[in-house]
Amino acid sequence: MAKFYDNMKKLFSTSVIVRNVGGKNFKVVDTARYQSDGSPFNTKVIDRFGRLHGTKAYTTNTFNQYYAYSSTKIDLYTDYEAMDEDPLISSALDIYADESTTKNEEGEVLVIKAEDAEIQKILHNLFYDILNIEYNLWPWTRNMCKYGDYYMFIDIKENVGIVNVTPLSSYEVLREEGTSTDDMYRTRFVYEGPLGKGTFENFEIAHFRLLSDTNFLPYGKSILEGGRKIYKQLVLMEDAMLTHRVMRAPEKRLFKIDIGNIPPSEVDQYMQSLINSMKKIPLIDPQTGKYNLRYNMQNILEDFFLPVRGKDSGTTIETLAGLQYQAIDDVKYLQQKLFAALKIPRAFLGYDENVEGKATLAAEDIRFSRTIERVQRILISELTKLAIIHLYAQGYRDSELVSFKLELTSPSIIYEQEKINLYQKKVELFTAATETHALSKLYLYKNIFNFSEDEAKQEVANMIEDAKYKFRISQLETEGNDPTVTAQSFGTPHDVAMSNNAQTAEPMGRPKEMGSDYGTDAHYAGRDPIGQKAASDVKPDFKISHKYKGGSPLNNESSGFADYLNSHFKVKTRKIIADSLKPRNEANENTSKITENQDENTFLDEKNIIS
Repeated sequence: MAKFYDNMKKLFSTSVIVRNVGGKNFKVVDTARYQSDGSPFNTKVIDRFGRLHGTKAYTTNTFNQYYAYSSTKIDLYTDYEAMDEDPLISSALDIYADESTTKNEEGEVLVIKAEDAEIQKILHNLFYDILNIEYNLWPWTRNMCKYGDYYMFIDIKENVGIVNVTPLSSYEVLREEGTSTDDMYRTRFVYEGPLGKGTFENFEIAHFRLLSDTNFLPYGKSILEGGRKIYKQLVLMEDAMLTHRVMRAPEKRLFKIDIGNIPPSEVDQYMQSLINSMKKIPLIDPQTGKYNLRYNMQNILEDFFLPVRGKDSGTTIETLAGLQYQAIDDVKYLQQKLFAALKIPRAFLGYDENVEGKATLAAEDIRFSRTIERVQRILISELTKLAIIHLYAQGYRDSELVSFKLELTSPSIIYEQEKINLYQKKVELFTAATETHALSKLYLYKNIFNFSEDEAKQEVANMIEDAKYKFRISQLETEGNDPTVTAQSFGTPHDVAMSNNAQTAEPMGRPKEMGSDYGTDAHYAGRDPIGQKAASDVKPDFKISHKYKGGSPLNNESSGFADYLNSHFKVKTRKIIADSLKPRNEANENTSKITENQDENTFLDEKNIIS
């Protein structure tokens, strides 16, 4: 078991996994995405978090970066938690997770393509039966988009593979890179939480991270980070708007109280008693029996009481208009900036007042689909890591570790239709140029489909194979004939034409004999007891071998003809025939090959001589 973990550590100790897949072709799997953003040790960054990446302490002790950034990371996560309480941002995170984990027409969240059927079954079992990806991928994606990072502990058993995964809180995990002087690419994870403290190797932790900004290395950047400042401003503006609506929006009243001849020293006491009588209601508590002046809901601070004196004066009440302050415009301005930071079309969230037709929504949908594709590529990268670990634990090595492909469903039907329409236009252009013979097919392959010359030739060869396969299927359907087995075709126009020619053409071989058959067994009057057999009725009781095509069967005494003579004629007759045919046999040795029909005709002539 220890050796197995050592091998796994060695496998994931480099920046990328490289495997030869045939000849000079290699496949690279960058599970840590070093190729895109690198590491904080070899990437120049602009320090925006309190000079964490450029301090003297960082250069002298690499651990200071991780622990200093850890505290800053927690502050960021706290802001993300507050943002998730907002219904607009919470819906945005749900939309990201929904669009990234859409099922295809076959009801699959993740499509697995492998050259080996056994590997495909193993990976299907891993993702759908062990990891239950149909249910779990949605919360994985949402947490990754929310925090920028998502961690899972991978439970691995030798010869079995991954048996379970356990989610870990982003608050409790640190990612350390470059801590080993022997291997600059070595990565390990430090967990410190309720379960204790421990260190894990790279292959024991699955780290989903949104890499888009080197300032956040070795961690990811949250989808919400771009709107974090806007969100705080929006909250302040909304609070100010509500405060204004509650405190300043109501109308005010101006009370002008005629005090008559009341001495100036008693005016204040008179006004206060008048205000108390208007703003407070006497109340006797039935339980305690105490007398209480309950405060009236009408706010005393919003009204004005002015004493007036004069012959024309009197007690009057005037209404003052409330403060006219249009705070909603400021709220909308900040809200639009938040939409831009979230990259979600407003129509998806119900704010579709500015959508002027389906074309506008389709354009927004395509742009949003590209954002979702970026999220899906990150998900696939880490899921590929899980698949490689599972295959390695089950004994697969070398090119078999990377002989598969994972795909998530495209989130936009409109986006797919745009690609189909583009390809359709290319095919129509190719067909038109081919039919008019204006350009060569090689030129069209290169400039329309961007094929190389070798790819174009291979495509032509594939078309020929397709035509052969189509012909084979048609023969099986119409004639029940498999050309690959019989090496023949039936029912084609060429076959029909050859059949018609064979029926009308003169038959090959010896022409028919002319004259009467009187005195033979073939006569119409019946068998003649003393007549001889017709030449057409004489049939040899031997079969001429193909090895005697070059001459008469008499050339060899062991032929079927010699056997015939031995069984039907006397020795003296055989000797006479042999002596008479000896010169002919010598001449036939230098002659060219003749057909089987000529051999048979020669036999019949010789039989007549004997008779």
